[in-house]
Amino acid sequence: MTLNDNEKRDIIKYIEAGKPLPDKYRFLLFGDKREVELVWNGKTNEVCNIVLPFQVIEQVDEPRQTQADKDDLAGSLFDFRGRQKSGWTNKLIWGDNKLILSSLKNGPLRDEIERNGGIKLIYIDPPFDVGADFSIDIEIGDETLHKEPGILEEIAYRDTWGKGSDSFISMIYERLMLMRDLLVKDGSIFVHCDWRLSSHIRVVLDEIFGKENFVNEIIWCYKDVGGGRNNNFYKRKHDTIFWYSKSQQFQTYKIGRGMLSESTLSRFDSLFDDEGNITYRRFKEKRPNEFETRKKQGRVPDNLDDIFLSKTNGRQLEDYWTDINPLRIRADKDNPDEEHFYPTQKPEELLVRIIETITKENDTVADFFCGSGTTLAVAEKLGRKWIGSDLGKFAIHTARKRMIQVQRQIKEEGRDFRAFEVLNLGKYERQHYIGINENLREEEKQRQIEEREKNFTELILHAYKAQIVEGFPAFHGKKAGRLVTVGPINLPVTRLFVEEIILECRKKNVTRVDILAFEFEMGLFPNILDEAKNKGIDISPKYIPREVFDRRAIEKNQVVFHDVSYIEIKPLVKANSIAVELTDFSVYYTQETIDSVAEGLKNGKNKITVDNGQIVKVSKDKNGIIEREILTKKWTDWIDYWSVDFNFESKREIIRVPNEETGEIEERWTGDYIFENEWQSFRTKKDRSLELISTFHECSPGRYKIAVKVVDIFGNDTMRIAEVTVGGKK
Repeated sequence: MTLNDNEKRDIIKYIEAGKPLPDKYRFLLFGDKREVELVWNGKTNEVCNIVLPFQVIEQVDEPRQTQADKDDLAGSLFDFRGRQKSGWTNKLIWGDNKLILSSLKNGPLRDEIERNGGIKLIYIDPPFDVGADFSIDIEIGDETLHKEPGILEEIAYRDTWGKGSDSFISMIYERLMLMRDLLVKDGSIFVHCDWRLSSHIRVVLDEIFGKENFVNEIIWCYKDVGGGRNNNFYKRKHDTIFWYSKSQQFQTYKIGRGMLSESTLSRFDSLFDDEGNITYRRFKEKRPNEFETRKKQGRVPDNLDDIFLSKTNGRQLEDYWTDINPLRIRADKDNPDEEHFYPTQKPEELLVRIIETITKENDTVADFFCGSGTTLAVAEKLGRKWIGSDLGKFAIHTARKRMIQVQRQIKEEGRDFRAFEVLNLGKYERQHYIGINENLREEEKQRQIEEREKNFTELILHAYKAQIVEGFPAFHGKKAGRLVTVGPINLPVTRLFVEEIILECRKKNVTRVDILAFEFEMGLFPNILDEAKNKGIDISPKYIPREVFDRRAIEKNQVVFHDVSYIEIKPLVKANSIAVELTDFSVYYTQETIDSVAEGLKNGKNKITVDNGQIVKVSKDKNGIIEREILTKKWTDWIDYWSVDFNFESKREIIRVPNEETGEIEERWTGDYIFENEWQSFRTKKDRSLELISTFHECSPGRYKIAVKVVDIFGNDTMRIAEVTVGGKK
């Protein structure tokens, strides 16, 4: 590098004035050899290296056994249907995928993944639409409720799209670097995007994976859904899927093939069976002369039951695919069992083609924007291992239901399947939950932490009408004789967080505490509350409503901090078996008050909202008269899913963390237990019914703790534990 005197003086002037250097000096100073580079505000090559422990909060070993199953097996010594495979357990992880990827890459779970062959394929379909704000429609009887995104999801949306394309590229760049490092040497990544950002993504992938590792730009074309004309441009009717390998050592296993040509279909039309195939045996029977000609040429196999022609096995596909339609325009006959969960959900047929291209049975497939779980469902059906993650709690719940349905289907077909577990990320550091710039100097970083914590806490306490208190490390306010703690702004309250509150209570002789949070860790209650009660501490967890950020709502006293849901159950004991009846469920949500909805409605319009634990349809007729119709007629209307662990506390929750002194990885018990999902009932789009009594579960005589988990229509879970004696006196 050689700079002349004028260039040196210019650089000094820019530095003294605190201004950024022009790009020409960046290249002169640092000698960047790249010919083409995508540059955006805040670009950095540094990646997250945080390692947080993964906490297993639920395990689904196999789909439930129904009473009909037991009746079918009566008198039989063996169950010849599919069974659970041993070894690897598939993983469904809730949380920020940056922290998940970093913890997978740098943490102890990496060893387990690599012992099982490593990650061979990553497919991601990130939220490339600036309007993708995590909101979703939920069916309530014949009506549809538009569920607003949670605060955690809104913050993720802001971080992704707050500065337009710059924010998105910055978000995806760091995650793609982490994904690259997680892939095995012969692994591949498929990145799904559309016209909005495909050009940016291509340059980013070139930079991270290398131009030499570009494999294909697949154009997925689909039919017109309908709608009006557009005279300004051609209709945009395709997505782009970029395929990059980690190295030149990748291997393909099945390159897709299209339908047979029209001429071939016409020529052999009468020979195809109901499945669209022609065997060599049938070919011999119907076209003996042609068969003999092929045989003399050595083109007939020994097994005449092999397939001679298949309608779906035509010529090799090109890199534009026109034979797979999006779910929103697919006829039921295409795949009657494929439910449509999300507006942007991709058809399973698309993922079958991608997964079969680059993986074989028992390889590991990952999707870190898994949504409703299409990638995971296809991987399971094809006998692949899988890892999936999503930030949305509703997405994790939807994927859990879907995977249980897949397990049931595979078991019924007599094929083997794998267990899966639902995981959280534990112990967050403060700077991870209040959005601190990691590139700041330490003193600036600390000052920013303190300032943001203070502002956030004061806002919540003001809305809760609590007084600020000082002198307590763990408590922020006081209200009606109870101390108040405010949880993190964009992460769930974890068990560790509550344990620190309990410890502080015992030190300061505090007996009553309210914990305010936007989200609580899955499976946190009721165990931690019972532990606190046994130590003489009354903890009341409450959800912070989204209205805390609305000054007018605070001024009008419309902000309600609602309690967590409440479950009532009734254990049923018969000889040496036990069942559970779900008898009541209460919720206290508010999404938008009825008065607020009515105020914003135009004449002749209606809107569905959630106010104080009721789903209400608010209508305004042409004369401006307001009508209210409560849609949640029964307590069961709130329930989407419930499940039972008949022997809770039989499996401790163990995490693997580094020893503070030696740095060695060691196993520690968190003090909690894994919920083992042994029976479940849930609603689907096709079957909205819900069983309220489980089947009977046989067990040895003794005293048991039964855990019941209920997930409401918004994806929030609540648990209830009951003790019962089996085979003896109650």
